[in-house]
Amino acid sequence: MRHLTLDNGLRVVLDARAGAPVTGVAVHYGIGFRGEPAGRSGFAHLFEHLMFQGSARVAQGEHFAHVQASGGTAGGSTHQDYTDFYQVAPAAALERLLFLEADRMAGLRLTEDGLATQLRVVGEEILTNVTHRPYGGFPWTVLPGVLYESFANGHNGYGDLRDLDRATTQECTAFHQAHYAPANAVLTVCGGFDADRAADAVERYFGPVPFRATAPLPALGEPVPDAERSGTHRDGHAPLPALALGHRMPDPRRELPAYVAHMVLSALLTGTERSRLTRRLVTGTRLATAVRSGCGFFGPLQARDPDTFQLVITHRRDAMAEDLLAETDGVLLALAEQGPGPVELAHTLARLRAATVRGNDNLLVRTRNIGAFELLHDRAALVDALPSLIGEVDGGDVAAAAARLLSTPRAVLRLRTTEEALV
Repeated sequence: MRHLTLDNGLRVVLDARAGAPVTGVAVHYGIGFRGEPAGRSGFAHLFEHLMFQGSARVAQGEHFAHVQASGGTAGGSTHQDYTDFYQVAPAAALERLLFLEADRMAGLRLTEDGLATQLRVVGEEILTNVTHRPYGGFPWTVLPGVLYESFANGHNGYGDLRDLDRATTQECTAFHQAHYAPANAVLTVCGGFDADRAADAVERYFGPVPFRATAPLPALGEPVPDAERSGTHRDGHAPLPALALGHRMPDPRRELPAYVAHMVLSALLTGTERSRLTRRLVTGTRLATAVRSGCGFFGPLQARDPDTFQLVITHRRDAMAEDLLAETDGVLLALAEQGPGPVELAHTLARLRAATVRGNDNLLVRTRNIGAFELLHDRAALVDALPSLIGEVDGGDVAAAAARLLSTPRAVLRLRTTEEALV
């Protein structure tokens, strides 16, 4: 990998892959929904949509049209601490992709009609993906509000329609000025290209974008809970009740090996029929119909500290939450006291390493992960180092991760269905 920093503060990672016929381009901005202003829940997500409304030399809707005309695809997403925009196209289209991203970094074409259109689009997206969908947004839109206290960490990042309806074009312009600046971004180019020629093209397109000061990162630090916290979420569309558990995780910047051990712990607990917690709750006691776990609401290493280890259990109507918690704690306690067996650990490490390598073999996944790891952790090379870090985890590390979950007060969120509410 080759790293550059332009005079305007833009960080650039060039990851040339010899022989690749396509190229991925991603821009990660250091603003996600944890950085949006109080009273504007969902503003960062709304702004992701507004970034496709046109820029100085690109009309509304033309960004997608230009990429598709080149034989490529494009998209964007909003996470806790970043918003990313990405496209993959034949390698010959690289300069076109760079032009498109540089033009909207320099400035947007924000109009009242464009804002109104995207407010309607976002509103429909929330209704479709959350409000009218079984388990919609569960648990990531609601569990943070139980585990965390601050607005930044705890609010629903998908958006509150009442907040969004008050948004103005002036606010949007100010938001772009404060956060969508070169010094608050990482540009990643990955795939088939010549690194020297790509570096020249990056300077040519992004170099003229003027430097501007950016808003400081939001203050995310808050104390670990001193007691278990609980909450209830009503879902009239869900066929079965569910339970979501949230635990604070180690800071990946200061305790990366411990963070990776939690990734291995998650793979030991759920993911296959033979995984410990799945075997206990689904095929053993049959209290649950499905169990899943994970590091981070959007995947491992996709957020700054604090990050969340989550367990989600969909269970029978007659299963008691207390029994589910006791069984879960029993599985964690056995791992904390004895660690995993050598064969069990070896199989889990092999499965997790293979999944990590296989995921990053996808050019778009690799491009986006490089940008996220560089922006959040100053470590783009994690994309290649992570499989080895996983392989270094031993039984003692897993036992320590399980013990840490047990010793740190958690959040417990109960999802109740309409039928339960009527009882």
